[in-house]
Amino acid sequence: MDWKECCNKRIVKNVKPDADMVSSLVKSSRNKMESGNKLPLSEITAASKLTLAYDSLRELLEALALKRGYKIYNHECYSAFLREIVSESGKGDEFDEIRKLRNNVNYYGKEISIDESNVSIAKIKALRLFVADLVEGSMPIDCE
Repeated sequence: MDWKECCNKRIVKNVKPDADMVSSLVKSSRNKMESGNKLPLSEITAASKLTLAYDSLRELLEALALKRGYKIYNHECYSAFLREIVSESGKGDEFDEIRKLRNNVNYYGKEISIDESNVSIAKIKALRLFVADLVEGSMPIDCE
């Protein structure tokens, strides 16, 4: 799905940026990442750690979108947001890959190994740092 389709289907809408909500999302994102970091990685915790890291990243993306004046109502449109609004096609593709893995784990019972969890969490953390830097200095742009 591209950004235009997200807007046309009203999965994305323009909103007034909300600094308090952005701060709250950043704090919640940090808490989820720290919670995941406190869990020892094992066969039992691999999926939980992945989910916590993903949720942390998704909350930062929500903060970035909100800071730029958007409310995004599905995770797929965050990929389009990264590709087309942030102009980071590769980052959009990375998020989409992570999103699909997390969905397979959460909704379809996919087993995830310790190694796969480690690799995926490292990708999430790198993408999360990139998004965190953007949250610090982003400006609003209208949905077209």
